[in-house]
Amino acid sequence: MKEIMQYINRDSFLHRMNPLSKIAAVTGIIALSVFTTNPEVLAVMVLGIFLASLRAGLQQELLKQLKLLIFLSVTLILLTVFTLKSGETVGYLIPAGTLTVGGLVPITTGALDFGTVLSLRFFAMLFAFQLLVVTTKPSDLMKALLAIHIPVDYVLMFVIALRFIPSLQIEGQRIHEAQLARGYNPGKGLRGKIMSVKPILVPLV
Repeated sequence: MKEIMQYINRDSFLHRMNPLSKIAAVTGIIALSVFTTNPEVLAVMVLGIFLASLRAGLQQELLKQLKLLIFLSVTLILLTVFTLKSGETVGYLIPAGTLTVGGLVPITTGALDFGTVLSLRFFAMLFAFQLLVVTTKPSDLMKALLAIHIPVDYVLMFVIALRFIPSLQIEGQRIHEAQLARGYNPGKGLRGKIMSVKPILVPLV
């Protein structure tokens, strides 16, 4: 099992880039993602980041995050459908005739647009941060952060957290395998995945 958020030793143009340049690029991407509400701009950013990963041979590292991002995107769009009612109604979450004569929970263009923007923001920010971490040695990343006068305590917390993520992933996988060996069956599909989280989180914490 490959760990996430782990440095990968390769000889690509992203690996050869100055860590400060990569930090500046990621900071710019995050800032633009937060401040822009144009889905076309965000989509171009996501595509550009993916093409950069493709050229560096790191596209698999981004694709490993797709399940999480798709789940997050669907959740965000559903939340905006329930909470935002601006724009034209293009359909109903519960169609007419299912439970009532009229449809329930209208799906509006404003909700879809806002949910799409939020989803693309997460895609852009997570992809950019992932590329920064997998192409920069932790020691180089720490030196770069110290060079721009980030307090040493914050830098150490950040680097230790990055080192801790793969350990948590491995330990979580071991707990999951132990639960399955004892006969625990959370079921299949989305409900099964949700049900399997609690037996892992409790011993992990």
